[in-house]
Amino acid sequence: MIDGDWPARIDWSSPWLLPLAARGERWRQAALDGYGPYLETLNADVLANPRLTGRGKPLSFIAQDDLPTGASYEGHIAATGCVPTRHNLHDFFNASMWFQFPRVKAALNARQAEEIDLRGIGPTRGAARDALTLFDENAVLLACADPSLAAALRAFEWRRLFVDERAAWESRCEVRLFGHALLEKLLTPYKACTGHAWIVDVELDFFDAPEIERRAMLDHAISESLTNELISSRCFTPLPVLGVPGWWPENESPAFYDDRQVFRAGRRG
Repeated sequence: MIDGDWPARIDWSSPWLLPLAARGERWRQAALDGYGPYLETLNADVLANPRLTGRGKPLSFIAQDDLPTGASYEGHIAATGCVPTRHNLHDFFNASMWFQFPRVKAALNARQAEEIDLRGIGPTRGAARDALTLFDENAVLLACADPSLAAALRAFEWRRLFVDERAAWESRCEVRLFGHALLEKLLTPYKACTGHAWIVDVELDFFDAPEIERRAMLDHAISESLTNELISSRCFTPLPVLGVPGWWPENESPAFYDDRQVFRAGRRG
């Protein structure tokens, strides 16, 4: 699938896209030149910054049409290292995550391939594959050094989290978008856009580390969890991403969080 217009729609000034901007702008310029130059640029970056897929194969990016007929997407990546990639926004952000969080992507790929080996490809994925896909497509990574903030998120206590504890953001908690479908949706932001938060407990000094070190810490910690722990949809909690302080001008007003269609009361026990 080729969508030739998509590179022009990326706005790197969005707070959630800033971590991707340096590499992403080079990729965007290559994509403007066409599908071939775009794939060449991705693969040149892989040569300069090698990555491994779920079963230790060197990462590379191939055209979607090069995926063999009948082969499963995740199984092919695990077996060959080759990621079928379309010329569109969805796969652009998917490729970006292989560079931002390579261990997490490899762990997701390994678990998906393991599930495919066990259960095959059928009309439904099963609970584990559903949760892995939810992570890959829609996860928000929340690093948190204050258990009370994580508890507020889990309890849907939005005003406490976003208004009363506003000063805690970037000093006791922070978020990064991981899900590539979520990043694609946010090219045209809307208030109800909601990610699935994966909470990572960190120490307070995490927030004193340089950005690249914080990202590496999260990459390691989350990949370990994905490799060694059971995963289900209950591992996530909803997070309306435009509520994150500093991410949307309108949330400067506390009234922003009074919209019960977006900041809903919890239904958990």
